[in-house]
Amino acid sequence: QLQLVESGGAMVQPGGSLRLSCAASGFTLPAYLIGWFRRAPGKEREGVSCISSSGEITDYADSVKGRFTISRDNAEGTVYLQMNNLTPEDTGVYYCAARWTGRGSLTCIYSGMNYWGKGTLVTVSS
Repeated sequence: QLQLVESGGAMVQPGGSLRLSCAASGFTLPAYLIGWFRRAPGKEREGVSCISSSGEITDYADSVKGRFTISRDNAEGTVYLQMNNLTPEDTGVYYCAARWTGRGSLTCIYSGMNYWGKGTLVTVSS
């Protein structure tokens, strides 16, 4: 069964850190770019970060640059999002999604995703 499962969401205080994980099963992760998205309360879903299938290209939304880091471990079938210096504006449900690009691709975009996880909740509050 093709599946993406997010984990690592929690409630943290402003300035805190979290590491989200996106575990893939049922498909060949090295052939897919992975994107992290979030939906904040009352807002549209937005792309936060992506990583190409090759792992060489990453992209970040302006609002998280310098604070979030995306990485992938294809051997483990997992993509991570390290989030530091969190603010209340980072609160939301975080989703990972996969788009087929083939192995070794340098493509990193936020559209045309083939698979989506169900999300993990991040709450930043004092």
